[in-house]
Amino acid sequence: GTVLGLAAAQQLRTALQARGILLRTDLDVVGDAWPERTALPQAPAFEHQPPHAAGPRADKLAAVRAGMAHHGATHHLVSTLDDLAWLTNLRGADVDYNPVFLAHGLIGPARMTLFVAPGKIDAALAARLADDGIDLADYAGAAAALAALPADAVLLVDPKRITLGLREAVPAGVRVVEAINPSTLAKSRKTPAEAAFVRDAMARDGAAMCRFYAWLEAALGHTAISELTIDERLSAERAREDGFVSLSFPTIAGFNANGAMPHYRATPDAFAMISTPDGLVAEGLLLIDSGAQYVGGTTDITRVWPIGTPSPAQKADFTRVLRGTIALSRARFPAGTLSPHLDTLARAPLWEAGLDFGHGTGHGVGYFLNVHEGPQSISRAQPDPTMAMLPGMITSIEPGLYRDGRWGIRIENLVMNVPVGAPDEFGEFLAFETLTLCPIDTRCIDPSLLRDDERHWLNDYHAEVRRRLTPRLAGEAAALDWLAARTAPI
Repeated sequence: GTVLGLAAAQQLRTALQARGILLRTDLDVVGDAWPERTALPQAPAFEHQPPHAAGPRADKLAAVRAGMAHHGATHHLVSTLDDLAWLTNLRGADVDYNPVFLAHGLIGPARMTLFVAPGKIDAALAARLADDGIDLADYAGAAAALAALPADAVLLVDPKRITLGLREAVPAGVRVVEAINPSTLAKSRKTPAEAAFVRDAMARDGAAMCRFYAWLEAALGHTAISELTIDERLSAERAREDGFVSLSFPTIAGFNANGAMPHYRATPDAFAMISTPDGLVAEGLLLIDSGAQYVGGTTDITRVWPIGTPSPAQKADFTRVLRGTIALSRARFPAGTLSPHLDTLARAPLWEAGLDFGHGTGHGVGYFLNVHEGPQSISRAQPDPTMAMLPGMITSIEPGLYRDGRWGIRIENLVMNVPVGAPDEFGEFLAFETLTLCPIDTRCIDPSLLRDDERHWLNDYHAEVRRRLTPRLAGEAAALDWLAARTAPI
């Protein structure tokens, strides 16, 4: 019960009861079977500093308490790590690629208690947190604190974001309200200051990719290059950029058949060679899905590059995926539209040819936080009111197409919801601002499959990429030449 989500437990219990099966959650089977389990991570939490931490934690706590008041709650339990990192303006290194730390938070009428392992937060930072109304307690004490809530307390919990074990620690007399964490909604809407830092992070990321891809094209057929080399060289270029912290997920570099597996990852024991000093190993398509954590934002981008000359079938597939990316990128929709309702826009150009892909079209992205965050999801998920698209949200657009055993194609940009015009009798409308800055390889396009308006969108996007990245690459002749060539209009 300590690791089973409350919402999942509720669904499971209902399904099992219908079959006359009792769900027991008081046993720690894993703990008995794994006594040598690794201890909690010891890396210290650290403060996300201004100016990149664009909002004071005291203001964030006040906003969350306003959300609690909307539900009549006096207390609120927060267990999701990205919510806690956002709320406290702290970051950590307890989960690979995600700058979060293990903790729980219990927000009361006047103060918040942050349950975190001893030693994770130094004395000076603890004093600053105390000044902002946040007290520290041992990580193991969260359940006991819930058990000690006064009988007249009203506790707000998000059933999708706490465990059954913590819910069962709440005294029977305490009224519990189930609703989405106010912080989940708030952190999904980036402020204007955060959006400005994200744009800067995208430019840094784009410059790093230009340097890498310029090297890759020059090295093909002259250097030993594998899928592992791609990861090493691209990561090294990103690490050169100011504000770089880490990758935001393990790099996916999939050549030909490996690219047809959406979550493929090369390992030292299993990887494909792309090039040798004596020439190309094979011709085909190279899919690279990568991203980074910067103090001013989180990036996630997928591009596909031709190794040798792409075939007509590969060009046709690539162009249809590109049309899906363009169709959704150009969308206008009323504020409050439930994000799953937009999914069809990216699939329609593929459906026209009897094609489809088996993953979601887009996920929310955090601000120097998790590369996957909610509540919005452009997918075939069952819509619920918390998935409303609102200004400031950042989401991926990443349709794909996968030919098992042959090749995979995915074209991914991050976009931000921005208002279009002034609200009128039809309400407020939103559009997507494309944030990602990296060319889309036109050598893979079948121009006969693009409409004029789609061609204009691509040319305009490439002009913006060139405008934004050229100053970042001053003195980098090879990267500048590559950028100019890959952003030439079609």
